[in-house]
Amino acid sequence: MLLGVIADDFTGASDIANTISKGLPGQGGLKTAQFLGVPSEDAPADIEAGVVSLKSRSIPAEQAIEQSLAALAWLLAQGCRQIVFKYCSTFDSTPEGNIGPVGEALAKALGVKGVVACPAFPGAGRTVYMGHLFVKDRLLNESGLQNHPLNPMTDPDIRRWLARQTAGKVGLVTQDTVRKGAGAVRDALDAASSADETLVIVDATSDDDLVTIGTAIAGHRLVTGGSGIARGLGANFIRAGLAKGNSGNSVGMEGPEAILAGSCSGATREQVEIHSRSHPSLPINVHSVMAGETTTDTLLEFLVRHRGRAPLVYSSGTPQEVGVLQERYGRQAVADRLDALFAETARKLVASGIRRLVVAGGETSGAVVSALNVGALTIGPEIDPGVPVLLSGGNQPIALALKSGNFGAPDFFTKALERLAGR
Repeated sequence: MLLGVIADDFTGASDIANTISKGLPGQGGLKTAQFLGVPSEDAPADIEAGVVSLKSRSIPAEQAIEQSLAALAWLLAQGCRQIVFKYCSTFDSTPEGNIGPVGEALAKALGVKGVVACPAFPGAGRTVYMGHLFVKDRLLNESGLQNHPLNPMTDPDIRRWLARQTAGKVGLVTQDTVRKGAGAVRDALDAASSADETLVIVDATSDDDLVTIGTAIAGHRLVTGGSGIARGLGANFIRAGLAKGNSGNSVGMEGPEAILAGSCSGATREQVEIHSRSHPSLPINVHSVMAGETTTDTLLEFLVRHRGRAPLVYSSGTPQEVGVLQERYGRQAVADRLDALFAETARKLVASGIRRLVVAGGETSGAVVSALNVGALTIGPEIDPGVPVLLSGGNQPIALALKSGNFGAPDFFTKALERLAGR
């Protein structure tokens, strides 16, 4: 294995696995596998890039560091020459962590400084300019992410945000330097390292910027960022003759289907509204869930009864509605109860014969795949930017789509089920 990724949630892991597998136009990417948690066995010998999916974004920083270091140890044991710490392209974290603490811990373990920190993903509208993170034409704190139920982002200056989370100095490489080419970026990162700056925000407003940055950090032991930062990393190994290049796998699976949505993002709410117009859809009443009246059996009965019609169950409210629920029951209590509800529902769905499963929301996806224990996942074709088809192995293989809340076109749910079937 050449390239190893530590991802802080499951949808983000799928996102970057898709980026690495797809690679650059005309040459393909690396043969990539996604692992759910730190594996207990070695990876298959032919895998060139491995993505370890953790659920560490919103847990205490100490636990996130411990899990990430365990993933690092496994990836290094597989022979990885470069490590990527992947976090959300909207930099989801609190002032206490976990991006900064984990990034610093990995840098210390590898003995490096001048480490790129770049959450940009222009294909999904996330860009970094002068150290500020934009979502399309809005600063991060004006994009709706300031209302995130777990990690509200209230400051678009990610250099300042990262400085709150870290003990060391945080650097910045601006777009003017990036546009001068890979050599200029490499020199700037070397200067940052000499200035004792561990993590360095690097501007990127286009895919070409990300390729430039990727070329500049060939040979760097550690890089951090969103999935876009991996856009050019596989090409470094291909140019060096260490990897052959992979045109991607065409995978899919027919069979009964279901959709679970646990995201309150604007994109997911629109997708739910559109899908509900022409497909059976069941909104989850959180008050009923907290009272123990709505259970996994409630959801299972609805989804099984409507097999063949792309049924959807969802918990997705406006920021105001979510705020009322959190104030009454507690933020973590609501999140934990809904995660457990979706996880157990998914486990029972697969046991009942469901073979195509679409899940929306990072925390929800993490809970679902943890409950399913599906092992390594084969990366298939892209459904929408950042969301590939995933195919599990084992005696009961399933086709999965794990969607970050803000990703996907308005018709994503219908499109995803078609792609999961190989159509």
